[in-house]
Amino acid sequence: MAREVQRGANSVLGVEATLWQVPETLSSVILQKMKAPPKTNDVPVIRPHQLKEADGFLFGFPSRFGVMAAQCKAFFDATYELWASQALAGKPAGIFWSTGFHGGGQELTALTAVTQLAHHGMLFVPLGYTFGSGMFEMNEVKGGSCYGAGTFAADGSRQPTDLELQQAFHQGKYVAEIAKKLKR
Repeated sequence: MAREVQRGANSVLGVEATLWQVPETLSSVILQKMKAPPKTNDVPVIRPHQLKEADGFLFGFPSRFGVMAAQCKAFFDATYELWASQALAGKPAGIFWSTGFHGGGQELTALTAVTQLAHHGMLFVPLGYTFGSGMFEMNEVKGGSCYGAGTFAADGSRQPTDLELQQAFHQGKYVAEIAKKLKR
């Protein structure tokens, strides 16, 4: 999903989207017991101060018990200095996510994440129904909503569908276009 969001953002002329991951907070022993997939080596870890460099954001995270995973919350908790100076105020930000199943917090994850953006004064950019007929698809399982793109991961073995990836690409492009307009 994140790579497709990035691809969508990069499809906008003059936009350069960078993919980052938040620092891991769990030990390797716990991750092994959880059977967590290994982290990719080609995506660097971001530090809070690096957020100042961006003109806009698309934050993606897995849902845990209906809210963003603790690692993502810990990252936002570490942005205190940015909050205190309102360094991110006025910057557009969207949200996308992955949940395990229906009822796993698709929209709740998005709604609870909006509080992080609001405290920073970021401008929440919902997907709305800009994805067109893909928003109304009823013949296949599809995550996401008017709040942003989403997927269902099941036990971690399910990969995003073509439709979910198309929605992620669309969201990346949509938010990048808005960030570009606001920067002018």
